[in-house]
Amino acid sequence: MSLKEGMRLNMNLEGKVLGSRYEIIEKIGTGGMATVYKATDKVLKRYVAVKILRDEFTTDEEFIKRFEAEAQSAARLTHANIVSIFDVGVEGNLYYIVMELIQGKTLKEIIVEERGPLPWKWSVNVAIQIASALEVAHRNNIIHRDIKPHNIIITEDGIAKVTDFGIAKAVSNSTITAFGTTIGSVHYFSPEHARGGFTDAKSDLYSLGVVMYEMVTGKVPFDADTPVSVALKHMQEEPEEPIEINPNLPTAVNKIIMKALQKDTTLRYQSATEILSDLRSALKNPDGDFVEEPSYDATAKTQKINTDIYGNIQEPKNNNRKKENKLKSFIKLHKGLSIFIGLIILFAVALGGTIGVLNLTNPNEVDMPKVVGLSEEEAKQEIENAKLVFEVGKEEYNKDVPEGYVISQKAESDLGDYTTEPGDKKVKEGSKILVSISKGQEKTKVPNVEGKEKEEAVKLLEEAKLEVEIIEETSKTVEEGYVISQETEADTEVFAGDTVKIHVSTGTGIKQVTVVSVIGQDEATAKSTLEGLGLKVNVTYTDSTTDNGKVTKQSITEGKVVDEGTTVTLTVNKVAETKTVTVNINVKNITGGYKEATGDDENENTSGTTNVSKTVNIKVNSETRTGISKNETNYSLQISGKEGEATSVTVTITDPNTGAEIYSSTQQVTFGSQNSLTFK
Repeated sequence: MSLKEGMRLNMNLEGKVLGSRYEIIEKIGTGGMATVYKATDKVLKRYVAVKILRDEFTTDEEFIKRFEAEAQSAARLTHANIVSIFDVGVEGNLYYIVMELIQGKTLKEIIVEERGPLPWKWSVNVAIQIASALEVAHRNNIIHRDIKPHNIIITEDGIAKVTDFGIAKAVSNSTITAFGTTIGSVHYFSPEHARGGFTDAKSDLYSLGVVMYEMVTGKVPFDADTPVSVALKHMQEEPEEPIEINPNLPTAVNKIIMKALQKDTTLRYQSATEILSDLRSALKNPDGDFVEEPSYDATAKTQKINTDIYGNIQEPKNNNRKKENKLKSFIKLHKGLSIFIGLIILFAVALGGTIGVLNLTNPNEVDMPKVVGLSEEEAKQEIENAKLVFEVGKEEYNKDVPEGYVISQKAESDLGDYTTEPGDKKVKEGSKILVSISKGQEKTKVPNVEGKEKEEAVKLLEEAKLEVEIIEETSKTVEEGYVISQETEADTEVFAGDTVKIHVSTGTGIKQVTVVSVIGQDEATAKSTLEGLGLKVNVTYTDSTTDNGKVTKQSITEGKVVDEGTTVTLTVNKVAETKTVTVNINVKNITGGYKEATGDDENENTSGTTNVSKTVNIKVNSETRTGISKNETNYSLQISGKEGEATSVTVTITDPNTGAEIYSSTQQVTFGSQNSLTFK
């Protein structure tokens, strides 16, 4: 396939199925190197996002390798605050990644909508979630390198999701800006990223600092007319402190942001775990002085150690023999005193030994550290630093505490249960401290409840640890009390405790009417009775010799309950009436008429010429009329029949002398619908 053909294909992907599984629905976004589409997973019956490499890059082998590397690195990450990668594939000229479809807004959209600072507590909570995602990524040697509000999606439940690891690069030994290009958004660059230098986990933390700055102030720390100018500011200028822009900002939060924005990486936070600890502390103690501000002496020089001093050390002389001789002489001269001194020394040794044993068997008391909210690694370090023994007592799901963090704690000697607020407590050195570690928010699959009774549907959803919201609505096709539909598709993986909305039928929602009998009533009364109940009426007629206009049948029987607006057909007797039709005949026009004879004509006739008849005979069907003048222009007669009856009318005109047929014609007539016929 040519590049041109590939571009045409990528421009109109709606309806295309990738990998015999993912049906493209619509385009929902465009990024620097890929286009994102909403699609349906035909196997798991759920919506997904499909990210497809843009057409202009499909001929760039290096870029394709980079795209594949993205998929492989991002697919390794599993965390509540990271958009999940489900699948990776290639079809023809299309390179795609299938990922979780998130319903929500980007953090950038929220910042723009607010047009000013966001609440600092909300901002810190979002920053904690972003830092938690980065902590997992960094542990897997993956640097995001494009942390910005545009890549943070806030779900409808307020959960922050870091997306677009499209420029993440797995870190083995070192990471330099990939492919010799500068990737990312310049307003959120770290200084080392902007100059194309070494980037690592601390670069992501700088970008997180910029995102926090923008959340609490409503603007980025550095802005200019051109991207190059912005990059230079990141490298050369100090930002205005956010607390000067937003005086309501707590001092601890201000210090955290400024530390994250240090240009020197050695003065910046060294890990996501470190900034997480300070962010959590800021929620508890907003104005606390716990943010460390490391410094260094830029003028200090490396000092050389003088090893010559070790050459001046001399071997000490052996005076043991001389000392030994003096000791023996003293004991011989002072035996009593020597024995007394010996007893004192023996007592001192015994006392020291006793104290030593007591110290060993009765250790000192120490303060039990409060580790609730810390990561497992941080908690272990805190506990062991206090000369205590760390142990994970249990692991459990928790929707409020991120995976791998301490939910509660207790000393092993405590009889009570785990607590989230241990208070000030002293324990013996070497005591075992038990902690409960979060497994993150529990996930579950949504059962299929469509078509089930409401009670059964609720039971199934509750057994799946889900909340249920029932929406009642009318339905012409689903029986009352049964589930019409569910808003979260079956088999979708969600968090335990999430709410699933189900739509339950309340029936048709149309007023019900009990049909009454109108048989024997006249047509007008019957129609009025049924229409008064909200029913529609259709009337048909049947020929009869009696009970003219009376209802003899109805299509829906008495007592039956039907929807308002249902049509009832009535059969009404109709006695046929006799109707007449006037038959008009223009004899003169048909026969040509005749002229009255003159004197000459009479002489002519008397000389023996044949007489011409002035009259004709007219037969209408079976009835014959004679002596009808040829000059008659409007001869008429009447025929009769039952109303609605159709018949043929034949008019035949003959010469009365010879019987020869002069004219014959037939017309059709329906009695009651026509009043006359004309033959001319």
